[in-house]
Amino acid sequence: MSMRVAIVSRIYRPEPSAASSFLGAVADEAVARGHRVTVLTVRPPRGLDEGAPVEDVRMAPVLRDRSGYVRGYLPYASFDVPLFFRLLFLRRPDVVFMEPPPTTGFVVRLVCALRRIPYVYDAADVWSDAAEQVTSSRLVILVLRATERFAMRGARRIVTISQGVLDRIAALGVDRPAVVTGFGADTGAFLPPADAEAEVTTEPVFLYAGTYSHWHGADIAVDGFAAFSRSTPGYTLRFIGNGSERAFLEQRARELGVADSVEFVETMPSSELVPHLHRAVATIATQRPGTGYEYAFATKAYSSMAAGCPVIFAGPPNGPTGAYLDQANLEVRGGIVSGYAAESVAVAMAALAARPLSAAD
Repeated sequence: MSMRVAIVSRIYRPEPSAASSFLGAVADEAVARGHRVTVLTVRPPRGLDEGAPVEDVRMAPVLRDRSGYVRGYLPYASFDVPLFFRLLFLRRPDVVFMEPPPTTGFVVRLVCALRRIPYVYDAADVWSDAAEQVTSSRLVILVLRATERFAMRGARRIVTISQGVLDRIAALGVDRPAVVTGFGADTGAFLPPADAEAEVTTEPVFLYAGTYSHWHGADIAVDGFAAFSRSTPGYTLRFIGNGSERAFLEQRARELGVADSVEFVETMPSSELVPHLHRAVATIATQRPGTGYEYAFATKAYSSMAAGCPVIFAGPPNGPTGAYLDQANLEVRGGIVSGYAAESVAVAMAALAARPLSAAD
């Protein structure tokens, strides 16, 4: 039976992110099964090719923060307020599949209640938990938690990535039926070129590709790189992406005397990112311990390894990313699980710089 599926998200491909990749995969699979998919999203940043999607992607202008990301009260409102009317007057779908923030969930619940449309809530993480790391305002936390609970309680189903997130959702008093989909990335988009077997690592570069927010704790990459550079100069730490911590990372690089060796490059589509991944010594994935996000998985590990690039993971020792790399290392040189400390990151960098992957690796 063919259905009309509406996907609602403030971020969608070609803008690179874990959410874009996941939602795009959902759209592709739905279309492949004969369903009609309409995506209500935003215009991507300049320079990103929209391509020719098989689904009906409807983009609207939106406010972005200084880093080019749709994040913050005004950017969210610039998407959520028009969304009320966009979804209200959309040809009636059979189901809506939505991506947070919770304010978007609030709007989706209102419109879907008015139109009696079931919706599915993609709870990749718990936003009110994350907010506790960046604000001390109890009022903000209480309002966000109430909004998030309201949005999830109205869903017909909840999709989440791990049992850890499911447990947190239950602790919030949400008892909706849930499906644990696991972690993922569109690894097909990151495969190296067909002639890549003849190539070896050619650039003395360590690469951080993706978002760098507070809970990512990417400053440990700068600290580790500075320690590594004291004994092994001539390397570059390159950040490709965006995030709220950019100014802090730039300041940290200056303080440690490595500003000339730390680069910041704007977000780029995966097709342009692949050569960076394929030529780098390693990518760095970070996750700040003690944030309550120990259950999160750094999906950039999948993307990096698909491109033939090992991963240095600096994060909680009991999280899923470290366990994944340990298991992968039984079969391939997947990377190094580092402690969340500058010296540990520096040691991992030195080990891979001394013995980078060969073409066969």
